[in-house]
Amino acid sequence: MNARRWTRTSALRWGLAGALAAAGLAGTASPAAAAPEAAHVVSAENVTDRQQTVTVFSPAMNRPIPIQVVRAADTSRPRPTLYLLNGSGGGPNESGWDKQTDAFEFLSGKDVDVVTPYGGANSYYTDWIRDDAALGRNKWQTFLNEELPPVIEKYLGSNGNRALAGVSMSGTSVLNLAIAKPGFWKSVASYSGCAQTSDPVGHEFVRLTVELWGGGQSVENMWGPANGPLWRANDPLVNAEGLRGTRIYLSTGSGIPAAPHDTPFDRRVREGRIPLPVQLAFGGPIEAAIRYCTVNLTNRLRELNIPVTLDDRPVGTHSWGYWEDDLRTSWPFLAQSIGIG
Repeated sequence: MNARRWTRTSALRWGLAGALAAAGLAGTASPAAAAPEAAHVVSAENVTDRQQTVTVFSPAMNRPIPIQVVRAADTSRPRPTLYLLNGSGGGPNESGWDKQTDAFEFLSGKDVDVVTPYGGANSYYTDWIRDDAALGRNKWQTFLNEELPPVIEKYLGSNGNRALAGVSMSGTSVLNLAIAKPGFWKSVASYSGCAQTSDPVGHEFVRLTVELWGGGQSVENMWGPANGPLWRANDPLVNAEGLRGTRIYLSTGSGIPAAPHDTPFDRRVREGRIPLPVQLAFGGPIEAAIRYCTVNLTNRLRELNIPVTLDDRPVGTHSWGYWEDDLRTSWPFLAQSIGIG
């Protein structure tokens, strides 16, 4: 409800209440409105002896959010937390880290608690200015920066050191989340995430992700019109100075197909998760464009004397096999940043 409508409605309501009271017709006072519900753990369900689904209520989105949790190998003392965000699919329909990669198996041997929100498809894990008829209410930046960490880290008994990693769509998101809350994340890793959102090419890529591939009603429900201020406010390249103090890891391929992932022998291709011709025809050009974004951000960070680690792979399409490798390659960087090893 906008301010003008609220003012008119409120004036009518309070005017009527006053008239009833003056006429002696007003009844007993209504009970005070209940306080807004705070973020909290709704439920926890064991998946394996090390993995849980913990549901956390988000006041900003007014709904419970399932969280995939992998407990640290040693829980005898507080451990750091790695928040691992899914790509544009958000996780459902076997679109996330759990089904597309061996990430959970790899990380289950580490002294880190892993937290992966389930949902947020095509939302860019940001705060939308309006609800979308197709994608609903998205206030993910508030959830990930404000609501979830204190609740889930209390539940896990974490030590307060946290890192954030994302892939593709959420590779953009992790950079914006770090910029929005300086110093909160010890490090962020962006795997094949485009840092440019406000120039014409970047805007079109975001629009395609939200509307064409995601079925969203309108990308303007996210950050407003293309020439509006919110697009520049959510452009990591424009706001690169905000990454100062956060350790940054970037990875990208060139778009050139290569073995073993861009062949029939990749397990995702074998299992029919993606047809190889689609991976090559779409994943190649997309990754080439993302490399352009990633190199631009790297150069900008270096101009600002902000340390950045870049894994500029000479081959690779925009596909899960490479991101599985990226997580393993970046693990020593992430582990060191949160005090492991």
